[in-house]
Order: sequence, then structure tokens, then C-alpha cells
Amino acid sequence: MLFVETYGKILLIAMPAFLVLVLFEKWYGWYKGRDTVRNMDMISSLSSGVTNVTKDVLGLAIAISIYPFMLKHLALTHIENTIIVYIITFIIIDFNGYWVHRWEHKINVLWNLHVIHHSSEEFNLACALRQSISSFFNLFTILLLPAAILGIPGEVIAVLGPIQLFAQFWYHTQHINRMGFLEKIIVTPSHHRVHHAVNPEYMDKNLSQIFIVWDKLFGTFQAEMKEVPPVYGITRPARTWNPIKINFQHIWLLIKDAWRTSSWKEKLTLWFKPTGYRPADVAEKYPVYKIEDVYHFEKYDTRASVLFNAWAWLQLVMILLFISYLFGNIAYINSLDGSYIYWYGAFVFLSVYALTELMDRNRYAIIWEALRCGLGIYVLYSQGDWFGAGQWFDATPLLGGYFILSLFAAGWFALNHHLEDNSTVREKKIHF
Repeated sequence: MLFVETYGKILLIAMPAFLVLVLFEKWYGWYKGRDTVRNMDMISSLSSGVTNVTKDVLGLAIAISIYPFMLKHLALTHIENTIIVYIITFIIIDFNGYWVHRWEHKINVLWNLHVIHHSSEEFNLACALRQSISSFFNLFTILLLPAAILGIPGEVIAVLGPIQLFAQFWYHTQHINRMGFLEKIIVTPSHHRVHHAVNPEYMDKNLSQIFIVWDKLFGTFQAEMKEVPPVYGITRPARTWNPIKINFQHIWLLIKDAWRTSSWKEKLTLWFKPTGYRPADVAEKYPVYKIEDVYHFEKYDTRASVLFNAWAWLQLVMILLFISYLFGNIAYINSLDGSYIYWYGAFVFLSVYALTELMDRNRYAIIWEALRCGLGIYVLYSQGDWFGAGQWFDATPLLGGYFILSLFAAGWFALNHHLEDNSTVREKKIHF
């Protein structure tokens, strides 16, 4: 719990910093006349970041327990915390990260752990925050076996792991061109634009995370070419702003394919085939849309009024405030009741799901919003408080009013979306 509490406090600093940089990029693009950030896409990306860090905080104590176990039982020696140890460990972590990343791109079932990161059809700092919530087993930890055998202390891994992850944020931008000699050493925006592109020339290239040398050593490097401008996204578009849905779309397709195929061999092996593989009988009977011409396809977009854009941002800000309270008070909330932190996590996930369903103009969005607000009101009623916030101020009337307002506003927007969509359908029929 101490490590989780520390991680939560790190996130309290990192989240505002990332948000400021994302908004700065939006302003900079507007100022330069080259805006690379669409509003709904940005909110979807930020929402994905919320689900990822919430999932990490809820499950981190279990995930990191594997390395101390390996260290205790497998270490052949003990290494002191020195600068050299930190440098070597960082290289080990980055080397492992390359291979996990490569496997995620190449193996069908593992692609589900990474698809969310590539799902945005834009390339910007916000899309860097699209991180997976679908991994229930940390493959990366197993690759730390050599570090455990060498006796590298757990606190070194605990410090460098987040640093190596956060250091991958800055190069998700189109506003930085080539960087001279650094192109030969580290991953740069130019390298990573190639990685996120769906152009055939760029697919599954530049898999390194910090040091580009791994791609050059193992044959996966590709320089960005002026004559081939990168096109971003995934070849089977997500077609939703909902990050929770995106996290499980691919695995759901694999499950359906395994059920539908008549071949028992395919049922067992399709999971480990190259990414995108589908049994021939299923692919023929149940085709899935795939982008064939990357230069001519329609990006996912939904109509959104100025008022709805403002509402979506207000809801996102509220979600960020809710998780900031969680991260700043993890130990205290957990001391009140061991189950509270999981109820809080459920509320955060419901909040993201409800908001992004409304952004998708889904007719069931109001149901998810009702569940979210119902859970919030139930917490206020059952606890007579909001997870211990009463130690500072009485949050009950304020949050109670917010949940009621939020439910009515979501209902109003959902109704308007329904009427607008029906009107559009009628207009198309008349035109036809």
C-alpha cells in the first residue's frame, strides 16, 4: 500500500503536467495554423489515461509483488543502489520494453494489450495517454528475471519503471521535426510518427521506447520519408470514443472467431497467429471492415455543438478532480474500509464510460449516466460523506446537486442527439 500511495502522489504531479502540455499543443497548433488535435479525440484520449492510471492504482500492489518474489527466491547476489546500477537497470527495462512491444504488434492475442494506444486517428501528445487496461498479467515483469537473478533492488525497478514510461510521452507530436544526431540515439517524434502510421511502408516499425538502437540492431527501423506522409490509426478502425470498448474490441473479435470457426485447430491456434489473422471460413462469412487505401478513408467523427463540447470538458474536469482526490487520499480511503477504493474505481470507470458513450451519441448513454449518478448518490447516502471528504468539508450537498444536474443534462443531450439523428435520417430518405 505504501508503494501505491507513493505512485498516487506521483500521478498527482504528472497528471496536471500532462494536461497542461496537451492543451499547450492544442494552442500551439492553432497559433501555427496546423491544429493536430480534435476536441472529441482529445477528450477520449484523456479519458483513456484516466482509466489506465486508475487501473494501475487499483491493481499495482498485486502486479509489482511478482518482482520482489523473484528477487527473494532467485537472486544470486545483492547489488547496492549506485548510479551505475540505475543506468544498467534502465537499459534492461528499455530492452525488455522493446521486446514486449514487438510481441504486442506481432502476436494476435497480445495486440489487444496495445491496440488502444494506436486507436487515435490523430498523432499528438494526448494520444500518448491512450494506455491499456486490458492486461491482467504483467508479461514485462517476467522479462525482469535477469535483473532479479542479478539481485537488482526492487526500489530501483519501482523508480525507473514509471520514469521510463513517462519518458515516452514527449515524442507523440507532429510539431517537432528531425533532431540531428539524436535521431541515431533515442526515439524522436519523427521515429514515432512512423511507428503510429498505418502506411504499408511503416507498419510495425520503430518499436523502441527510449533508445532507437534496438530497432537498428533487430531490423525493425524505418526512417520517416517525405514522399510518404504518415497516416495514423489502426487498419480496423475503432469507430468509438469509448476507451473501455476499444480496450476489448480485438479480444472480443478473437473470441467470436474462435467460437464461429469450424476448425478445432483454428480455435486453439488463432490466438498465437500474426496480428490480424482470422480463420478463412469466419473471415468469409463474417467480414470486418478494414482500411484498404490509407489515403482515402473517413476518420471517425461525431457531431457536437459548442454547448456539448463545453459540457464534455466540464465532465472531464470533474472526473479529473474525482481521481485527484482518490490519488491524494488512497491510504486514508483504504483505512475507512478496504472495499472503498474498489467502489471508487468503479465510479471512475462508470464516469468515463457514460461520458464517452454520450460523445458517441449512443442511445443507451443515459442509462450509463443514470448508473453513475445512482452509484454516486448511493455512496453519499450510505456513507453520509464522500469517501472521507467530510474531514475537510461537507461534500454531500454539493456532490448531490452535481449528480442530479449531470443526470438531467445528459438526458437533455441524449434526447437532442436522438432527435437530430432521426432528422438526418429523414432528410437522407427524402433526398434519395
